[in-house]
Amino acid sequence: MQRRRWTRLITALGAGALAAGLLAPAPAAAQTRPALIPALTGAELAGSWAAPLSTRGRYVVDADGDRFKLMSANWDGAQGHWNGSGSKDDPATHNSGDSYDIPMGLDRVALPSLLSDFHGLGINSIRLPFSNEMLGMTAPVPDAAVAANPQLRGKTPLQVFDAVIAALTADGFAVILNNHTTTSRWCCSHDDGNTKWYSSQTTEKWISDWVALTERYRTNPRVVGMDLRNEVRRDLMDDANWGGGDGNDLYKAYQQAAIAIQRANPDVLVIMEGINWQGVPLDGVYHDRPMLKPVANISNTILRPDKLLYAAHVYGFTGPQHTGATGLGETHDLRYRDMTATQLADAVRQEALFVTTPGQHYTAPVWMSEFGTRGAGQTDQKEIAWWNSFTDLLVANDTDFAAWPLVTQADASGAFADTFALLGYRPDGSRISIADDWRYAGWQKLVTSAGRTGQVPVETRWNMLGSNSYLPDTNASALMQTRPDWDSGQWKGVCPDTERLQGVSRSINRGLCTDAAQPGLTAERTVVSNEANVQQDWAGGYSKLQCAPGQMAVGFSLTIGTTNRWAASKLLCAPSTSALPTSQGRTLWFDQGDNRPASGGSTASDWAPGHFKGQCADGEYIAGIAYTYQRLQGGVPSALLCKPLQ
Repeated sequence: MQRRRWTRLITALGAGALAAGLLAPAPAAAQTRPALIPALTGAELAGSWAAPLSTRGRYVVDADGDRFKLMSANWDGAQGHWNGSGSKDDPATHNSGDSYDIPMGLDRVALPSLLSDFHGLGINSIRLPFSNEMLGMTAPVPDAAVAANPQLRGKTPLQVFDAVIAALTADGFAVILNNHTTTSRWCCSHDDGNTKWYSSQTTEKWISDWVALTERYRTNPRVVGMDLRNEVRRDLMDDANWGGGDGNDLYKAYQQAAIAIQRANPDVLVIMEGINWQGVPLDGVYHDRPMLKPVANISNTILRPDKLLYAAHVYGFTGPQHTGATGLGETHDLRYRDMTATQLADAVRQEALFVTTPGQHYTAPVWMSEFGTRGAGQTDQKEIAWWNSFTDLLVANDTDFAAWPLVTQADASGAFADTFALLGYRPDGSRISIADDWRYAGWQKLVTSAGRTGQVPVETRWNMLGSNSYLPDTNASALMQTRPDWDSGQWKGVCPDTERLQGVSRSINRGLCTDAAQPGLTAERTVVSNEANVQQDWAGGYSKLQCAPGQMAVGFSLTIGTTNRWAASKLLCAPSTSALPTSQGRTLWFDQGDNRPASGGSTASDWAPGHFKGQCADGEYIAGIAYTYQRLQGGVPSALLCKPLQ
């Protein structure tokens, strides 16, 4: 099928594969004004890819299995621009242009012209921010908000949002919805009512809004993804955490929202951005920008693991331990723009791009879903150097990206309301583009550089179960989501329906799943709570939970009481659709240390840090778990019965 039309946008850099690993960019040479980016028509863009999207290893792929690099921009406005004081209806009280709680520019330019200008930037996808408040607005937008689009008069903000999505997707763009804020107040401070997913609302309301949006756009396959929350950060009192199990647990919230979204539409991507800020920004006091660092220890496993992306934001004026503030809240930590190109590459790798490392429990694409700097009028040489270094870094690592923002209003002189914007429109609708300022060389490099294209091979997946808390269960099985609780009152970890249980930890609720050499599994699930299936004593003196012959473990449960916490409770087994060898298998003990295969999958990433664990070889499956309450061991798992797949 002749689907690939992107050669018009690719600079031929040879047929060699990209170097492995995460690369520091070479120093930027003196730049000359590049030629304009060749623009695809809507029909050409639509013909260049097939929905839905999914992932293979570190890459996003389309329905044909071909690489679909997210080359995106943020069309903001529907999340609101209100400063938090004065009337929301007064443009003077808006941060960077009056957005009317709809995407920017509709007051000045007709939709077809806007889309044509987007094509001219070389992008193939749009991150479309919204606020939860916008979803419930019932008053029509003022006529002035859609002066250039009279067909949108009388519509509510959500109806305008609908029309924008319909126009974008009809013109070939992939659309990713982003829950940017709860209220329509401009992001991002500690007291704007938007610091966390539950700010100004409840977690339940946040999840229900996501389910409603997922169902609303389910019939439009080019609405390809749901970006769960923007820049979660500390408010006056509370930090978000990753795996704590309490109301501030972002891992838990993401897990619950992702499962709910995938139950509503299993085809959409789910994007999880890390914690943007923890701690108090004062010298000598703990503060940090965790981003995706917690994912190394606790990664998410959802119903369709091939639909998970992670995201991160990098701006030159912020830093790994710098909020970006000046004056109050400013510290002496390095900003990204203070770093050399090598330091910047190291920081971004440690905070985000490590997730693209193949063969780990966290391996997934990383989307740099926000970055940007001032265009016209920029005088800060550090910001200029940062832009060049950062765009070089994205190119060197073939990283998916989304610039912030896409559209802003400009005054008659051409001054942008939001100086970071790629496109600005004067009151008469005339356009000013990034092509008119110094950033264009870096931008052109981003959208035309050679990267991975064509078919991406299917890679073995490794996914972890559990966290630091017994809440929530990690039930990543679409089958078991629809069935009764199989071990009420205990913690349960269940692999996705395409994977089996491959490893179990001791004294904590962690497990490892995989699809390595995975045979098909039937829809039958059997709960094992005793030794009825044990045919030989493969762990003398220990109690055993063992699957019936021809079945493999796909889940397990642990007790969560105050005594004997994390003791083995039950085993969940599934029959294979193909015959399994009759081998009695081997006993793998891990009661006194780690026992993971030296050359096995996900061994470069510890899926249960600080705890003993056992993991069968890649060509084996878990058929049983052994445990004892003797010698004060408390019933926690001590050994696995590993049987060969072939």
